[in-house]
Formats: sequence, C-alpha cells, structure tokens
Amino acid sequence: MTMLLAWLLAALALLMLLPVLVLLAQVLLACLPLRSPALAPGVRGPLAVLVPAHDEAAVIRATLACIRLQLLEGDRLLVVADNCSDDTAALARACGAEVVERSDAQHRGKGYALDYGVRHLAAAPPQVLVIIDADCQVGEGAIDRLARSCLASERPVQALYLMRAPAGAGLKVLVAEFAWRVKNLVRPRGWARLGLPCQLMGAGMAFLWRDLAKVELASGHLVEDLKLGLDFCRQGKPPLFCPQALVSSQFPGSDEGLSSQRKRWEHGHLGVVLADAPRLLATAVAQGNSRLLAMALDLLVPPLALLSLLSAATFLLCWLAFVAFGVLAPALLATLALVLLSASVVLAWARFAREQIAFSVLLYAPLYAMKKIPLYLGFLIRRQVEWVRSKRDDDQ
Repeated sequence: MTMLLAWLLAALALLMLLPVLVLLAQVLLACLPLRSPALAPGVRGPLAVLVPAHDEAAVIRATLACIRLQLLEGDRLLVVADNCSDDTAALARACGAEVVERSDAQHRGKGYALDYGVRHLAAAPPQVLVIIDADCQVGEGAIDRLARSCLASERPVQALYLMRAPAGAGLKVLVAEFAWRVKNLVRPRGWARLGLPCQLMGAGMAFLWRDLAKVELASGHLVEDLKLGLDFCRQGKPPLFCPQALVSSQFPGSDEGLSSQRKRWEHGHLGVVLADAPRLLATAVAQGNSRLLAMALDLLVPPLALLSLLSAATFLLCWLAFVAFGVLAPALLATLALVLLSASVVLAWARFAREQIAFSVLLYAPLYAMKKIPLYLGFLIRRQVEWVRSKRDDDQ
C-alpha cells in the first residue's frame, strides 16, 4: 500500500514538475538576446486592418486614430460593429473607417465578427490582414512591421500584446498585469529564442490573405485566438512572435469587469488544455513536429495563479504523506517544483517587470492566487462556455 501511494504521489509530483520546467526554460531563454524577425523589403502591398467591435463607443475613436496614422495609400480600415446597441458604428464612420454592421444574437463572439469582416473584404482582398481589438492602442510602426514580418515569413505573426493596470490600480490588478507580462512577453520570447512558435493572443495578429482559407474563423469560442493559432500550426503555419510590434490595452478598473474578463480567458484556456493538449502532444510526437510540440508544451503551462496553487497543494500533500508514511521521493520532487516555480517568477520579474511593478507586489501574489480558487472551482462545477463581453470602466 505504501509503495503504491509512493508511486502515485511521485507521478503527481512529476506531472506538476513538467509545466514548471517548461516555464523555467522559457524564462531562462527569454533572458538571452533575441533577433528581430526578417522583414519583407521594398514597398509592401496593400493591407487591411480589421477591428471587431461590440459596444465600444467609449474607446473606438482613440483606437482608430492611432491605427489610421500608420496606414498607407491603398490600405483599408474596416470596423465590424457586432451586435452593437450603442454608437460604435456611427463613431467609426465619423473617424473615416469603413464599417459593416452585424446583427445575430444567436451567434455571439469575436470569431463570428472576424468571419463577417473577412467575407466582406473578399471582394477585393488585401495581401495581409491585421486584426486589432477595438480597445487597443498600437505602438509606432507596429502595423507595418507586422505586415512585413508576415510577408517575409509567410506565417501568421503575433505582436507583443500587453495589458496595463489603470492609474491607481490596486494590488490585484498589478499582479494580473505581471502575470499577463509573463504569459505574453516572457514565455513567447523564450520560445522565439529557439525559433519556436507562439500562441496567438487575440490582438495584434497578421495573416496572409491566402492562409485564411485554411482555418475556420466563425466560432463563439471563449479563446478563439488560442484555437486559431493551434489550427494554423496544424496546417504547417505556426505563428511567429514579433515583440518589436507593440499593441496594448488596459485592464478594467472595476472588480466586476476584471472578474468577468479573467473568467472568460481562464475558463477558455483550461477548456482548450483539457480538450486539445493531450491530442496535440501525441500528434506532435508521432509526426516528429517540433513546432507543434513546442505549442503543446506551452499550452500545458496553466495560468500563473493556478500553477502556483497546484504546486503548493502538491507540496503540502506530498509532505503530509511523508509525515504519515515516510514517503520521501514525492516530497522532494514537489519541493523542487515549488522552488523552480518561485525562481522562475522572481527571475521574470527582475528581467522584464522591475520597472513596472514593485517587488512588494509579488508578495501579494499568493493571496491573489488563493482568491481565485472560486474561479477555478467554477470551471469544474459550472464552466463558462458562452462569450460575454467584459464590463468596461466607461459602461453605464
């Protein structure tokens, strides 16, 4: 009985150690210098920027203004006003954007809006399609760099997409900003150092027009970007990370908005992990596909708060087993996982977040993770499966 318990706990500890080792490898590799992706030379062809928007009247003008500054002659700016009940469409037209309106309450979600916009553009298709969310700001030169990287690599290209805490934000939002920075900057930068692909992140994505026919856009999936990146990788078009192109947005300042946003993202991510990760790993190994394997391993790393909770729980369980039954090996493996996770977090902060976030914020992170336990229990009991827009600070 004791031997069986030892083997089961050792298997659990090793299972916990795998995503921690992936995270550690990504953080260590991210600290090394990174070369810029190749850019297509000469005059680029026309592109289209597609902006899906659902009730974004409060922010759409600022987003379109920064996009228009980067467009060249022949480029198009298309806004899909998707199931809007506000002035999003009128404001976008006033800003000089081409606008199409979609009304279909039965099919809600960003994927349906993207599909609607692509079908509208098909009459006069561009070389490259760039997708920017309606609440984003686009860094200088980002659109041109995305398009040229896409043309040169003939692969989907993902910009560095960061979420920022609003002024005066509390510790919870600051921890969320750090976790997002690890997920969208540190980890993809680490894989890119080895020439490996990244996940698609939802905003700041560029695609060759001819490649869009290879994937299904119309879906109400909670994390349609994550699913889209995996679909492209299966088609031999793994996404390329381009951190020199910056797209940014801001976390909701309200607890309600932040909670709904995190629930949608994390329930969607966990759903993809359970549904796709084992099959992706098996397929990648069977095919000897290193790029697909890299995306599958990256997918296995859960959100940082959940990874911390699972590591701590495994640590406590294994040491309790040691006290009760004298089973030492699993306790040592669980301790190693927790130590390596802590080292990864501290190194990621020191190298990539020191200027934005005080170290004292990290001390709050364990409490932040514990407060998210109901969110993860909710995934087991009543998982969110329908897309719901996050409440903005400007919403009435």
